[in-house]
Amino acid sequence: MKSKVTLFLKGAGMGAADAVPGVSGGTIAFVTGIYEELIHTIKQFGPEAFGAWRRGGLGGLVAHLNLAFLLPLLLGIAISLVSVAHLITWLLETQPLLLDAFFFGLVAASALVVSRSLRYWRYWHILPLIGGLLLARALPGLMPIVAELGVEPLMLVVAGAIAISAMLLPGVSGSFLLLTMGLYGTVMEGIKSFDLALIAQFGVGCAIGLFCFSRLLSWLLRHARTGTLQLMIGFIVGALPLLWPWRELVSYQLGPEQQMIPLDYRYLLPHDYALLTGESAQLIPVLALMLAGLILVLAISRQAGSQASQGGH
Repeated sequence: MKSKVTLFLKGAGMGAADAVPGVSGGTIAFVTGIYEELIHTIKQFGPEAFGAWRRGGLGGLVAHLNLAFLLPLLLGIAISLVSVAHLITWLLETQPLLLDAFFFGLVAASALVVSRSLRYWRYWHILPLIGGLLLARALPGLMPIVAELGVEPLMLVVAGAIAISAMLLPGVSGSFLLLTMGLYGTVMEGIKSFDLALIAQFGVGCAIGLFCFSRLLSWLLRHARTGTLQLMIGFIVGALPLLWPWRELVSYQLGPEQQMIPLDYRYLLPHDYALLTGESAQLIPVLALMLAGLILVLAISRQAGSQASQGGH
């Protein structure tokens, strides 16, 4: 049985990643070796749970829903989201280059981790790989459509369903999609201030997204695992430019509350960034944090792999 403390810490890592535009909690779940169990566990929430309760009582329900795994994980995610939200929003404002650098290294390493889990390779697998790359590029451009729904409760429900689905995928950032919807600041402020109405509306969307998308992912992982993992690698690699530290916003639109919704960036070399902005490119700290993120992910993945081997998986 997995250590509850370990699961809590993995959940905390997922929550911290989900708070950062450009990083997915699914990436952390994959790196730490719990991704597929998480997807299959979420899928268990549905009408079948009632049957498990009738057959086995409370114990049967707990086993069916894999709550010994899920509860410490969710506790870690929730506490991290609430506590780390303050730190992340502060870092985004004061140290964006360093924050992006660390997560760039982390996400780049996660592509290596996912690729290692491929059992075999076929030529046709290049198709889901390219599909993942194209979708990662296209999705942010589609998200401003959500802001055109007009009614905030409906926007929050739709945004919750999309964001939570993205968070389940390694490489696709639910937070960044919220940013492109123009709702990232609204949702983060709502979480920090415990706005129960907003959290409830967003939570309904998350529940809908989890119910539907977890079933699709679970089916894909069981019946087309390698192609699905190739799609995920495409997502991860396609998302990397969003974390490139030295970039310039070249296209945006204004949301319903006149907030800026980023649409496109120009990616720069450190020297060009310094000339353009008049600010330091922080080359050495940025490269050091990229390397730190890379090493951290590879170390965590190696430890998770050794634990799985010891557990007989």
